[in-house]
Amino acid sequence: MKDFWERLREKGRLTPEARRRIEEAFGERGRKALRAVDEGRVKRYLDFFVVVGQSDEYVVEEDFCTCSDFVYRSRHCWHILAVRIAEATGEYEKYPLWYQDTWSKRGI
Repeated sequence: MKDFWERLREKGRLTPEARRRIEEAFGERGRKALRAVDEGRVKRYLDFFVVVGQSDEYVVEEDFCTCSDFVYRSRHCWHILAVRIAEATGEYEKYPLWYQDTWSKRGI
């Protein structure tokens, strides 16, 4: 799969073939990750990537995610996969601020 990610970065976009390979390799996690990228739910702040899930936002940094699937089951979740796809293709929203600052503005 390593060569796959390198080729995806080189092309800079999701082709039908790339989508098929992601779905074959990752199943439902791949489909969820692709949907998140397609729907613009991957955000890049100055400090973290954030993926908007069904009920919350999840901070992703390298191979770590704040979702319960990752934290409690130590599983590679679809949020991490969505970030990996978004990074390779450049398909994410950029926010020129620190994510932690968004929490202080929310009164948290």
